[in-house]
Amino acid sequence: MDSRTALVEDLMERFPHVPREAVFKEDLLRGGVAFDPSALSDNEDGEVKPKSYFIFSFDHGTLPELGEAALRRPPEEIILTGGPYDLRRTVVSVRVNPASPYRVAANEDGVLGLYLDGKRIADVGVPPMPEYYRHKLSNGKSVMEVAPTIQWGYLIYLTAFRVCQYFGAKEECQYCDINHNWRQHKAAGRPYTGVKDVDEVLEALEIIDKYDTAKISTAYTLTGGAITSKVQGLDEADFYGRYAKAIEEHFPGRWIGKVVAQALPKPDVQRFKDYGVQIYHPNFEVWDEYLFKMYCPGKERYVGRDEWHKRILDSTEVFGARNVIPNFVAGVEMAEPFGFKTVDEAIESTTEGLRFFMSHGITPRFTTWCPEPTTPLGKTNPDGAPLEYHIRLLQAYRQTMEDYGLSSPPGYGPPGAGNAVFSVSSFMDSLPEDAPVEV
Repeated sequence: MDSRTALVEDLMERFPHVPREAVFKEDLLRGGVAFDPSALSDNEDGEVKPKSYFIFSFDHGTLPELGEAALRRPPEEIILTGGPYDLRRTVVSVRVNPASPYRVAANEDGVLGLYLDGKRIADVGVPPMPEYYRHKLSNGKSVMEVAPTIQWGYLIYLTAFRVCQYFGAKEECQYCDINHNWRQHKAAGRPYTGVKDVDEVLEALEIIDKYDTAKISTAYTLTGGAITSKVQGLDEADFYGRYAKAIEEHFPGRWIGKVVAQALPKPDVQRFKDYGVQIYHPNFEVWDEYLFKMYCPGKERYVGRDEWHKRILDSTEVFGARNVIPNFVAGVEMAEPFGFKTVDEAIESTTEGLRFFMSHGITPRFTTWCPEPTTPLGKTNPDGAPLEYHIRLLQAYRQTMEDYGLSSPPGYGPPGAGNAVFSVSSFMDSLPEDAPVEV
């Protein structure tokens, strides 16, 4: 293709059952977007909710490489509407790439738009600064640092442990920059709390609850790095579970409680449930057996792929299949040097994994891979996976759900193009908007 526009339009024509909004969204997520200075925020002193870097960098450059975007943060997310493709409301997580063919800039009237190959293709909306971000904790910390919200305010993201104990080249997942993201924020002098205090989390939630009068925040996610030994004397289930216990005691029924953790033995999973967690995300990352070993060496070493999958199935006896929602990182299947060479092979492999889990009533979800440059796979695959892979995955995902009679997973807000708020992939945008949403 001579241009990115031609590539996108070709895929929209070839895959008409995939919403056109999802085609643009996946391209922005996989390849990032550039920001004109006119589109940057004034950080926490402005009128726009700035990017919080809630767990990973999700950028195509390190902070020093982002230019002014490192000093004046871009918005947390953007909303696309209208334009020549008549886009329905589409929420997209911001992944900064100064070299992207997509650019957000203001026109002569100060109205933001998304430009591709120099042509305006959509109007751009940015999230307003929420009132709860304007209030500090008693110790001076910001709510954005302790309990940022994403997905247009739907989800409170509580990264309780900002580093991972899978450490170094022989243990770190090869696509993950959680440890580097911690280091770069500390090096830049930004506040970036390593282990969040339970009382700080509760105080931040009190502020959110007080000022979120419209009850836009509906769920919280507890997550962070894997714990292979202990943190503050606690194993993984007790470390993350204690936050859920405190939240549920102080705010019973206010939010849907979710936890992203390793695939743990059934007694540990039961402790999550006992602490008040409602949804469990034991992420399987990549389906193929060889790629799991190569790209998730720590998980292979400490648990192993087969045991990981067994534990996912066992956890359904605790949470119920609908409330076990493992994530995979869509696109690493095609990452060099070990990934599949063709889109056909990659889709066949990933669909095999989808069928395995969905045949047990489990509905996985996925995050579109962002090839962060400090990761091994980001260094060798700066362009990520082909856009065609991501579009065909959306098609295969929906078809597999229909084959097994499943609907959109709980805790993700409304499905359907124009309705979805899940911002780090288009799987919710691509599902039928009338699909029932269980909470």
